[in-house]
Amino acid sequence: MEGLPELAEGDELGAMIAASVAIGDGDVVVVSQKAVSKAEGRVRRLGEVRAGPRARRLAAELGKDPRLVELVLAESARVVRARGSVLICETHGGLVCANAGIDSSNIPGEDAVVLLPRDPDASARRLRAELRAACGIAPAVIVSDSFGRPWRLGQTEVAIGCAGLAPLDDWRGRPDREGRELSATAVAVADQIASAADLSRDKAAGVPAAIIRGLRRLVADDDGPGAAALLRPASEDLFR
Repeated sequence: MEGLPELAEGDELGAMIAASVAIGDGDVVVVSQKAVSKAEGRVRRLGEVRAGPRARRLAAELGKDPRLVELVLAESARVVRARGSVLICETHGGLVCANAGIDSSNIPGEDAVVLLPRDPDASARRLRAELRAACGIAPAVIVSDSFGRPWRLGQTEVAIGCAGLAPLDDWRGRPDREGRELSATAVAVADQIASAADLSRDKAAGVPAAIIRGLRRLVADDDGPGAAALLRPASEDLFR
């Protein structure tokens, strides 16, 4: 989805998307986290950040800018790992990611960084409402971001927020093709859609959103539980 200008705080991103592309019934609109964060005013300038003692100590150990580390700590409920130059944190919303999701790529300004939306599921619901108001159709909405994976190289897109679809297709208790009951299969459909959308755009192309079609069966009238339903409970986390 091309043609949108550089986004700024206060922009009605949903209305802008609706004005730039025809949205059909049953579509899934996948919007990059960075576009959502810009519209929500989640851009910070490192020159305006004062690093505290903990941030300065951790930055010295990791070779990072202490002002960036200060922002990371403010966005984090806990530090999961700090080793080499890697800082993995759990955000206040429960996402586990590098630098609490704070990123400086594709942002105008040498010292600008973008934070994750405060509540990505609420962001997805708001975008869906804006799209409904603008075009009379309520597509499913996914807010996506690139996450690394602890056991595999490379990053892939995941859904950090969603509205209008069930993010998890739970097959536990259903039979497989041989009639055996499945006990562990739960398909993370929101993550799969986010990854599929990312294949349609280049990382440096400045394309903030993509439309996925052919998944009408997954789009619901209600907003659903959001991507928070994909977070593994602490009681089931074998590595915590």
